[in-house]
Amino acid sequence: MSRSETVCVLPDDEHNRALVNNVHPPAWVNPEPSGRYNLVVIGAGTAGLVTAVVAAGLGAKVALIEKHLMGGDCLNVGCVPSKGIIRASRAWADVRRAGEFGVSVPDGVQYDFGRAMERMRKLRARISHNDSAHRYQKLGVDVFIGEGRFTGLDTVEVDGQTLRFVKAAICTGARAAAPPIPGLLEVGYLTNETIFSLTERPARLAVIGAGPIGCELAQAFARFGSQVFLVEALHGILPNEDRDAAEIVHKAMLRDGIRILCCGMDLKVNQTDGGKRLAVDSHGQRHDITVDEILVGVGRAPNVERLGLETVGVEYDKSGVKVDDRLQTTNPKIYAAGDICSRYKFTHAADAMAQIVIQNALFPHPFGLGYAGADNLIIPWATYTEPEIAHVGLYEAEAEAKGIDVETVTVKMDEVDRAILDGADEGFARVHVKKGTDKILGATIVAAHAGEMISEFTVLMKAGLGLRTITGTIRPYPTQAEVVKKVANAWRKATFTQGKKALLTKLFAWMRR
Repeated sequence: MSRSETVCVLPDDEHNRALVNNVHPPAWVNPEPSGRYNLVVIGAGTAGLVTAVVAAGLGAKVALIEKHLMGGDCLNVGCVPSKGIIRASRAWADVRRAGEFGVSVPDGVQYDFGRAMERMRKLRARISHNDSAHRYQKLGVDVFIGEGRFTGLDTVEVDGQTLRFVKAAICTGARAAAPPIPGLLEVGYLTNETIFSLTERPARLAVIGAGPIGCELAQAFARFGSQVFLVEALHGILPNEDRDAAEIVHKAMLRDGIRILCCGMDLKVNQTDGGKRLAVDSHGQRHDITVDEILVGVGRAPNVERLGLETVGVEYDKSGVKVDDRLQTTNPKIYAAGDICSRYKFTHAADAMAQIVIQNALFPHPFGLGYAGADNLIIPWATYTEPEIAHVGLYEAEAEAKGIDVETVTVKMDEVDRAILDGADEGFARVHVKKGTDKILGATIVAAHAGEMISEFTVLMKAGLGLRTITGTIRPYPTQAEVVKKVANAWRKATFTQGKKALLTKLFAWMRR
């Protein structure tokens, strides 16, 4: 047995020490392995945590290995801290627009970036109990703090100890990676793994990459008062989203004072006396800007190093570990889940994949439940800008590329009473259905709470139900989610053809006689 090494998360305050005490306890003593484990899980991010705790809850003997911080990216440098500061930045923005609601804010109001970041760290530490080593130990999981490495066909070594397994799961996730921009490495930069350690607000911030991470944090820091430059190689922002949806967020970000340099080409970075200088071509014009910090919000690299994958015949490439539909690697004893093998790098996707690993690894056909597959997962996602964008299923172009005839219906948020009353009437709900049916192929929502609202479409798609279920469902009035029923009613109205109306007109005339 050995103790884990001390880890420091900056800034070294009471909140981050509480975090570390939960997810990488300095006095942690690894258990003595005894016998063969049904499942050894390497990596304690979302995929690994769910795999381990559910398997142990089912009665399996499980070992969970983590070399750094339990909770992975989501807890420590992803979803949790980012949403904490997004919420604070929205509060700052609300103060600035308070006059719209009859509140007179006096001059000289104090905005404290340090306190906003401290609030995030305090809440992150509170949430970290859910992912703590002690909690998982109490739930029946043997937790090993240290670097895990495959050493044989059925063995993993961690901190000098050898664990034997029947099956194993690789859940080591991915990390931030920077594109090869000349000068970037030399001047230094922030990623999602370091930006949440800031205690002072950068007066000038350049964000490279206008995907979800870049857009969320660019808007948040603009609302905190930073002068923000958002640089994107492609046209516009959020290039993978519905273009109408992305354009609404684009306009909102411009209102927040963000300077967006899209179609950015020939980007170069160097250090000057005034700060970090970026030179970039955007729409045929050369831009020269100087900032205090650079945030890189594009690029992920799978954590495949030092795992001994070659020893056990697990194939991988620059995208991650190779798996089949059952999430089985090229070694039939070893599975993978989460960012290490998925193009959907979301916490909820990792959770869903973990359930598939459990079923296939612990209950193989014909002894158990039958095989589960990842190809049929219906995975929604959301980008937490203001307004938010949420999507599930196919986009219209994707459906057409598959040879599916599509009908698309859109209802704007400015047709929804509650959205108007809330001052949040930018956006829309858009649904794609298979022509001639009410089958939902995909949906996009742009709204203040789009991430909360998209689940209604997701549940219906999972259950194999269509838009008629929505039109026949009563919901409270007024809510912003009313837009979901409005779009379903708009579809129903569109399917009410002139031919159908003519037949009913004749019927009503006969009834009058």
